[in-house]
Amino acid sequence: MAVGCVGGSLLLTVLIALLGPSAMVPNLPGSGPPPFWLDVRPGGHLVIGLAAAALILGAAGLFTGLYASRLPARALLVTGCAVAALLAFLPSFGSADHLNYAAYGRMVTLGLDPYVTVPADLPGDPVLGSVEEWTTTPSVYGPVATAVQAFASWIGGDSVRLTVFVLAVVNAAAFVATALLLHRATSQDPVRQGRAALLWTANPLVVYQLAAGMHVDTLAIAFMIAALVFRGRWVACGVLLGLGVAVKITAGLVALGPAWEARRQLSRLAVVAGIAVAVAGVAYWLAGPHAFDQVLNASRSVSLATPWKLVQRGLQLGLGSGAYRVWIQLGSLILLAVLVWGLSRRFLSLDGRRFLSLDGRRSLSLDGRRSLPLDGPMVAVVFVVAWLFATPYVLPWYDGLAFALLALVPASALDGFLVVRLAALSLAYLPARQLGQPGDLGWLVDVVRAQVVPATLLGLTGALLWWTWRGAGRAARRPGSAAPLPSTPSPGSRSPSR
Repeated sequence: MAVGCVGGSLLLTVLIALLGPSAMVPNLPGSGPPPFWLDVRPGGHLVIGLAAAALILGAAGLFTGLYASRLPARALLVTGCAVAALLAFLPSFGSADHLNYAAYGRMVTLGLDPYVTVPADLPGDPVLGSVEEWTTTPSVYGPVATAVQAFASWIGGDSVRLTVFVLAVVNAAAFVATALLLHRATSQDPVRQGRAALLWTANPLVVYQLAAGMHVDTLAIAFMIAALVFRGRWVACGVLLGLGVAVKITAGLVALGPAWEARRQLSRLAVVAGIAVAVAGVAYWLAGPHAFDQVLNASRSVSLATPWKLVQRGLQLGLGSGAYRVWIQLGSLILLAVLVWGLSRRFLSLDGRRFLSLDGRRSLSLDGRRSLPLDGPMVAVVFVVAWLFATPYVLPWYDGLAFALLALVPASALDGFLVVRLAALSLAYLPARQLGQPGDLGWLVDVVRAQVVPATLLGLTGALLWWTWRGAGRAARRPGSAAPLPSTPSPGSRSPSR
């Protein structure tokens, strides 16, 4: 069942892109170079229905696959990488963000500051004029992302189509690189390797959001997973962490993993942190003083599908009109702290006699029971997952980072929580692009995105809190994950003192 659902979901994802411009697929002006499509011009109801089917099938395939005793790691790896490569030659869909990327890159090649200039400033430009929704919004992306966008614009010139294709190739390369890194990191345990391939490479929800959706998060994830895999090489780890932060600043939460492992080796911590700060600092310095403007604005926003939107409406009904941003931000920080503590306890409850961390070490708890130590990937998972559940502003493709990180840690019920969350968010943003949506489907935004999914995520957050606190002494482990993972240190790695 798992293989059929995953395969069906991936085929539907490819089909939506192959059909060409629609309510799901923005049009790309021009002809000649990839991406290619059939130009069927399908109706909005059809493509949105296909997308819903792809998401539901994908979630079902993930659930059944994650509970399988063993998954065909190599087959999943090849399939997922092939689909990601194919999608690079087809038009992206789900949102119009890739048009924004092309526009910001175009600004750089024209000598303009994308952190100040907006597409509406040059409506007659062939690339800037193609932006659909963010016409009055400067770039929110980091300087490395902007550099990649400028490179694509340098190649693409006046062609939106060619510019987007270059961006798609970079995105596919980052997706495949992450897949290969995860495959390598789990190579000495077939069970963990198959799970890693399902969680990232052949994950229908991740492929839908990051390979087909072509979001810049894919590049940040590639840098951060590489930093964790090669964290034994201090200089390389620091450089990779800095580059990831310079793609998307929130990816910096992953850096807390290597920092935790190096907490008792101050020289190592200083080298990794110093290099990471230097790389990110230089990149943001080159980007100019306005590189953080939109990031700060977004940090004060509340997205429609989060439970915090329900909280905001409740406060407005009870206390009168107002954004209540300070209260919501304070509440999110408290929730973040509670989730970090609870998730840490849950990971510590995993039985070290059954599991080995990626570097093969175990620790002895105070009561004499062997328990699994918190290593770098675990700490990264804890903070990233806690942030995703706590932040007032989140979009479905943000969850891709959590799935990539999950592939580096032992299996637990957390896998299921993340599957439900990404499936719900993906359905909430169906489609994320509003242009061309059939008028009679407005309830997808007004009801599903604004009411049903926030309530669902509120219940899911409550369930996660209950799971993290209901008894740290009992391991929450699902079938098929009992095989120990032998040591797979990065070449040249050194085991930190514990």
